[in-house]
This record gives sequence, structure tokens and C-alpha cells, in this order.
Amino acid sequence: MSARPTRSLSAASVVLWSAILACSQAATAADNSARTIMEEAQRRTESESERYEGILRSTEKSGKTSEKRWTYERLGSHGGAKSVIRFIAPAEVKGVALLVVNHVDRASDQWMWTPALERDRRIATQDRGTRFFGTDFSFEDLEERDVDQFTYELLDDDVVAGAPCWRIEATPRNTKASQYTRSIFWIRKDHHLTARIESYVKESLVRRLDYEDVRQIQGIWTALRLSMTDVKRGSTTVLSLTKVEYNVPLAEDRFSLQALRQ
Repeated sequence: MSARPTRSLSAASVVLWSAILACSQAATAADNSARTIMEEAQRRTESESERYEGILRSTEKSGKTSEKRWTYERLGSHGGAKSVIRFIAPAEVKGVALLVVNHVDRASDQWMWTPALERDRRIATQDRGTRFFGTDFSFEDLEERDVDQFTYELLDDDVVAGAPCWRIEATPRNTKASQYTRSIFWIRKDHHLTARIESYVKESLVRRLDYEDVRQIQGIWTALRLSMTDVKRGSTTVLSLTKVEYNVPLAEDRFSLQALRQ
């Protein structure tokens, strides 16, 4: 009589562990699927270099608007690229420039050059969440995201501007210093381009970035209009890209502090 309960318990244990294993495998498959999607999205935007001119129109909650223009240049692959943003208008910000040196295993290094002061300054990690020169982009938003800096979870599908999308939650790894606790990406199913990013601090949505006016340039699907909304402030900056070029010859020495000062 005593043997029967033992066999019954053993059978129950097998069923329980099988269920746990199945759930674990399903969760792992979902995680791998989310990462695979993000890897493919990154792969499809790869280029050795990039250059464009940008028009930024910022609208405050009150309705007040302002416009700035900058040039953007990037050299290198995802995770280790260097980029320079330089304002060309209006006159009061002309020449102000930002050098961003990205790293695979940690947050980027950033320096800003201000001609009026004739000096550059390093942007401290704790200041990366502040607005970049009156726009709704923070200094961190100007970094390059690399797929290895986050862990991923696949959420329910959604639709953005009529395009079916995967919805993926990205959480920064411990090595990635970030103002954001997590971000949710909408990745288009047709060509893996990002359609939207919502960034959170704990449970509060703080910024929403929409990628619009999508076109193929030199074989790379590119959003020519980026709309960044600061949810707390109620303000929005629209960045319109013109003269976009990929894989253009750019000298390494253009991405240095010495070049920034020029």
C-alpha cells in the first residue's frame, strides 16, 4: 500500500516539471524571437557612414514655435560609431556642435563645443536626460542604440500608421547607463524599420518618438521625418531629414575634439 503513493507522487512530479520546462522553453523562444527581430532591424540599417541635413521645428505646449537646422555625420558600425551634429542656423546657435563616441559595452562619451564661449565640455552621465539645445531630444536620445545593450520581451502585436508591427519591450542591461527604465519599440513587419519608440521612467511614459515618411535610400529604408514628443512638457520637435546619403567617404579625423572646435 505504501508504494502506490510514491508512484503517484513521482508521476505528478514528472507532469509538474514537464509543465515548468514547457513554460521555460516558451519564454526562452519568445525572448529569442524578440531579440532576433531587433537584430534583423539593426542589420537592415547598417552602413559604413551616413550624412544628412536636418530641419528641427519645436512646438511648445503654449503653441510657440522655433526652428533650428543642423548637419549630421556618422562613421562606423553599430555600437562603435562616432557622430557629429553641428548647428548651422539660426545665428545664435550656429557652430554649436556635439561629438558622440558610442561604445558597445557602456554609455557613449559626448562633448559639446560652444563657439560663443570658445570651449568644449564633456556631457556628464547624469546630464544625458536634459534637453539638447531647446529641442525635445535629450542628449541620450542622440546616442546610437546597439542590440547587445538591452534585453528584450515580445509583447502583443500592434498597428502604427496602418503598418502591422511587432511590439517589443527593451530593458537596458546593467552596463548601459540610461535615464530610461525601459522602452517599447514598434518594429514594422514589412521591412523591419522602427515605427515608434516609447520611453519610460519606471511606470511613467516620458518620451514618444514616431518615425514617418518612410522611403528607401540606397537600399536602406529610412524615415525622413522623426517626431519626438516630451509627454511631461507637452512639447514636440519634428526633425525632417534632407540630402540623406549612406556609405559616403568621411575621414576619421573629422570625429575628434580638434575637429569639433573648427
